[in-house]
This record gives sequence, structure tokens and C-alpha cells, in this order.
Amino acid sequence: MKSWCYVVSPDGQASEIPLEDLPNHRHAPFLWIHLDGRDEANLAWLRDHSGIPRHAVSALTAVETRPRSEQIGQGELINMRGLGRTPEDDPDKLVSIRIWAARGRLISVSMRTLEAIDIVREKMAAGRIQDPGDLVSVFAVAITVALDQDIAALGDEIDDCEATLHADLAFRMRRTVARVRSTAIAYRRFVVPQRHALEGMANIEADWLEDEDRQHLREAADRFARMAEELEAVRERSALMHEQLTDLRAEQIENRTLLLAIVAVVFLPLTFVTGLLGMNVEGIPGAHSPFAFATVVFLCALVAVLIVVYFMRARWFKG
Repeated sequence: MKSWCYVVSPDGQASEIPLEDLPNHRHAPFLWIHLDGRDEANLAWLRDHSGIPRHAVSALTAVETRPRSEQIGQGELINMRGLGRTPEDDPDKLVSIRIWAARGRLISVSMRTLEAIDIVREKMAAGRIQDPGDLVSVFAVAITVALDQDIAALGDEIDDCEATLHADLAFRMRRTVARVRSTAIAYRRFVVPQRHALEGMANIEADWLEDEDRQHLREAADRFARMAEELEAVRERSALMHEQLTDLRAEQIENRTLLLAIVAVVFLPLTFVTGLLGMNVEGIPGAHSPFAFATVVFLCALVAVLIVVYFMRARWFKG
């Protein structure tokens, strides 16, 4: 991830300039300065030369953040979370974008690469962003669109599990359901406060925030409200699916245990008979009869059949 700066000229055209040229464009209608928060030189510039309140600098450089919106003096501090492009670089799938917005200038800081950042840069380069209100609303909408698709995919995974619910797939499904539930809980942790942050920002008194920007922020907040409801539904459905899979697994184990018990009961009297006749003592019935073995085998088979028929009539298992 790198840092950059865009300057918007009076005719509405945006061009990228080196950070070193910022002093030459301090009177431009609008500047967007994006900083890599892991670069110490950027942090030093933010503290010593940005001219924003120290409280805002601390919030922009904080290690841990949560979505919020706070008006500080003539500017607005906004923290938002969106999908990250490099999940292997951060344990959280949602990475933060920290913004300081004031009339004619917006400074954004990120520690990780936001997936929606390229969409925002494309719109900036195309001249579709003219002021801080436009940029904040574009950020909010781009983050919302990307995250909405990911949350919808979580719901689809639960739909697939519900449609193919079967005891033989219980182990694989339990891992899928656990992953979906964990992701939904992690997303909801940030989606709910982000909704409140966008709603709060849409209602602030700021001359650089136009009515159209406020409308876009309200629409993004409404989508976040819907996503929060969807995440809550996914979490509850995942919990229900986990219970159903646990019940199926328990039922499967119970059926197998019952089958083993029936087999043991069938062979228990046969084992007793064969053990009794196998004693090496005098007086065993049929010891000298040529039909004794066949008779014993027939009686054992008859006993086994009678026991199985009894269990079938008692509906101990499906026959």
C-alpha cells in the first residue's frame, strides 16, 4: 500500500500529485491526501504539518478502531470498516479507513489495503468527486456494496446447508456452519456501529456536506441496517443448523448403538447354548447322536430368527 494525493482544480478536473508538492496546492478547491499509516514519515507529517486537532490525529493513528463519527471543530472524524484486499495480512476481514474531513480537504489513513479503495480512486480520477462530502459518500457506498455481496454469500451458504441437510454430511457441514457463524459475528461487531456512524454524519451541520451527500449517507446507513438484520438472521440460522446437525449426529450414533445392542441380544442365548454344550463333562445330550449337531444348529437359528422377529414387531429398527 502506498500514499497519494489528488488535487481538484477549479474546473473540476482531478490530478494526482506527489506529497512533496502539497505546499504548492494549498489553495486548491479540494485536496484528498491518503496516507499509509504504517509509514513513520507519514505519521510524523500528520502530527506536525497537517494542521488538524491533536485529538483527531490520535484517532487517525490508533491501533484499534471501531466505526464512529465525531465532529471536532470545523472538521469531522469518520472511522469506517470495509472488506480488506489482503486477509492474510490482518486477522480481521474488515479493515479500517480513518478519515478527517473539512471544507476543501480530506485526509484518509489506513493500516491495511481496503478493497473498495480502487473504486474510489477511479471515481476521483474521472472527476466525479468534487468535495469532501462526495468523497465520504463514495467511500460509504463502495464499502457497502462490497460488504453486502459478502454477507449475501454467507446467507447462501446457510441456504445450501439447509437444502442438503443429511447425517452423512454432518461433519463437513458443522465446519461450514461454524465458519459462517463466526464470520457473521465478526461482521456484526462493526456493521451495527457503522450504521449509527453514517446516520450521525448525515445529520451533522457542515457547510461542505451537501443534501445529495447526506442522501447517499442515509442510503448507505439503511443498507447497513439491512445487513445487520441479515447477519443476525444468519447467526440464528447457523445456531439452529448446528443444533439440527448435533441432533442428527446423536440420532445416528443412537441407531448404531441400538443395532449393536440387538446383535448382542441375538447372540447372547446362542453363546449360552454353545458354551453349555461345549463343556468337557460326561452326560452332554446327543454326544453320540449323528443328528445332534444339525439339531443344535437348527435350534440356534430358530432362536435367532424368533428374537429378530420380536424386535421387528416391537419396532426397534426398520425392517
